Amino acid sequence: MSKSVSSSFIIIIGSMLFALFFGAGNLIFPPMLGQMAGKNVWIANAGFLVTGVGLPLLAVTAFVFSGKSNLQTLASRVHPVFGIVFTTILYLAIGPLYAIPRTGSVSFEIGVKPFFSNNADHPVALFVFTILFFAVACLLSLNPTKIIDVIGKFLTPIKLTFIGLLVIVAIIHPIGKFQEPAEGYTSNVFFKGFQEGYLTLDALVAFIFGIIIVNAIKDRGVTSKKELMIICAKAIAIAVILLAFIYTSLSYMGASSVEKLGVLGNGAEVLAKVSSYYFGSYGSILLGLMITVACLTTSVGLITSCSSFFHGLFPKVSYKRVALMLSIFSTLVANIGLTQLIKVSTPVLMAIYPIAISLIFLTFLHPVFKGRSEVYQGSLILTFIISLFDGLNAAGIKINVINDFFTHLLPLYNVGLGWLIPSVLGGVAGYIFTKLRGRKIILVLMKPKKNK
Repeated sequence: MSKSVSSSFIIIIGSMLFALFFGAGNLIFPPMLGQMAGKNVWIANAGFLVTGVGLPLLAVTAFVFSGKSNLQTLASRVHPVFGIVFTTILYLAIGPLYAIPRTGSVSFEIGVKPFFSNNADHPVALFVFTILFFAVACLLSLNPTKIIDVIGKFLTPIKLTFIGLLVIVAIIHPIGKFQEPAEGYTSNVFFKGFQEGYLTLDALVAFIFGIIIVNAIKDRGVTSKKELMIICAKAIAIAVILLAFIYTSLSYMGASSVEKLGVLGNGAEVLAKVSSYYFGSYGSILLGLMITVACLTTSVGLITSCSSFFHGLFPKVSYKRVALMLSIFSTLVANIGLTQLIKVSTPVLMAIYPIAISLIFLTFLHPVFKGRSEVYQGSLILTFIISLFDGLNAAGIKINVINDFFTHLLPLYNVGLGWLIPSVLGGVAGYIFTKLRGRKIILVLMKPKKNK
């Protein structure tokens, strides 16, 4: 291994990867999962860890394994046009149209709004807060070469301190005993937790964060793919341990809170009530700081990645100007409110998420089918057809004839996983097509010519 890569650097990379993935949504979902699962919390949490931890970090590994420099070149294995379109849609979804504004909205909802005397909307306060929030995020993003120092050395320890204090207290002095599971968590509990892991959206941003990690390691003089994979594997192991521990602890905290706090409306409310239970008014301050730091780290990573991508598409626009425009636009979008933001964005995310998952596994299988574009195309076309209707259903546009047909034809369609089998069959069909096409050409060449 390169002498320039020390154990401390790998720890920084691992903690940075953890910080980038552990955003605001990740804080909210495990406590609510615990509340709903009750006595079945451990099974539900196991399913959540598969998609909330395993899948995103698998995507980072896939990106490193591909040896590509960015997501566009990786996606271009399908087709050059697909590479541009898919990457642009992905960056818009995880960037200015949803994920970046969400960091500001969630920070306000949990870190500021509870301090007002009532639960009414406060548009002026939201506007002022998001301006300050994205101003700080923009300043940190304007110097991407220092992102490891800022996030890995400073923000991550602060966030871990906040979260760790709450988690330790909840484990040592649980609020109450586990209750009976809520409806939907009495059967197929693992699968239910598996679905909840999608809500983190981390599989979408994994390819993007992978670029930051790879570039950071390459800056230390690492050039060989094998060495890069080894370093990334060690950093990913650190992130897996941290994420799994925090998620499990938060799920436990949620499950143990139901006896005295009851089943609450959402994960943010669970965190607020638990913090207040243990620390009183100081609990709200602790939670606000914890959420704000979590959101800020995620926002910095997203602004940095999105600015680099759009600067590449439009070289005449400087990186700093793109970062500034993204920050301003995200400030405006954040002010439509968190509920409306999620409502508008969910259908698009439902449509593109399965495509990203399929691309992850196709990347690992790339050497097996020798990179034939037809395999990628066959798999992703069928995946998109099914996921498109998942997106329409999420938008409330339900075509009953199609839904009934897919329900009878495709296992797991009703739970949003109907695309799995078509994805596999499409890839196999693409591979068979290339084989048959090759044989046809050979037969044509070998066919004796007729005498004139």
